[in-house]
Order: sequence, then structure tokens, then C-alpha cells
Amino acid sequence: MRSMASFIVLVFFMAQFVAYFNTSNFGILIAMKGAQLLELVPHNSLAGSIGLVIGFVLLSATINLFMGSASAKWAILAPIFVPVMMTVHMTPASTQMLYRIGDSCTNMITPLMTYFAFVIVIAQKYQKDFGIGSLVSLMLPFSIFFLLGWTLLFLAWGLLGVPLGPNSVIFF
Repeated sequence: MRSMASFIVLVFFMAQFVAYFNTSNFGILIAMKGAQLLELVPHNSLAGSIGLVIGFVLLSATINLFMGSASAKWAILAPIFVPVMMTVHMTPASTQMLYRIGDSCTNMITPLMTYFAFVIVIAQKYQKDFGIGSLVSLMLPFSIFFLLGWTLLFLAWGLLGVPLGPNSVIFF
């Protein structure tokens, strides 16, 4: 229990934040203001849709660097961004795909990754001066490549007009 104490305290405050966030309806307010903001952007054009896709992927990737839990991030982002993206005719499934692209590509470079310390300890068996900077510098090219690759694949999938699933609509 002693080793779990700091984790339990952290989870307590995270749960309090999520509960207050849901009770205050702050997510709905942000979603409404975000939808109004997106209405001003020319999203009906192809360039606007591509910009929206790239912007949301980069936002997800950036948030992932500061918050470790994927489910907690989605619990905070979904009530805001799913309705916002629906106002510009993007399905919830495609919004979640964009979130997962940004989230997964930066997992390997964030110190908040669950196994980050474990990877460093194992690597130090073979290279004594291996540290956080070593791991991040080794994984950064992969992270960038995956971010670009998955985003381009998503855009190609949408531009070809292929639906996401058997009962899904095209997201562009």
C-alpha cells in the first residue's frame, strides 16, 4: 500500500477534476463556443477540412505529452470535440480516430508513458549513460514518421470516400 499511496492520491485529484468538469457543464460551454468558432472557418472547403484534421491531430498529440492516461484524456476531450466536429459534419468515429492518431504517435516520447521508466532501466543495462533524453531522441523520428503517416492515411481514406465501417458515413 505504501508504494501505491502516491498513485491513489493522484487518481483522487484526477477523479475530482473529472467530476467537477462534468458537473459544471464547462465542456458543453466550450463545445458551443468551439462550434461557433469553427463556423467562422471555411470548413466546407477541402483545405478547411484538411486543416481541421491536422489541427485536431496535433492538439491530441500535444495534450498527450502532458497527460498520460488515454481514457482520461478522451473522457475530457470527447464531450467537447465530438459535438464541435459534428457541427462541421465530421462523425464521432472519425473524431475518435483523429484523437487516437495524435495520442498514439506521441506515446513513445512522453515521460508520462507507463513503461517509460522501465524502458530506461532496461536500456541502462546495456548503455550506462542512457537517460530520458536518449530515449526521447531515439524515438522522436519514429513519432514524427507515425504522426505524418497515419494522418496522411486518414486523409487519403477520406478523400477516396471510403466509409469507416459497414454502417458509417463518409467523414469528408
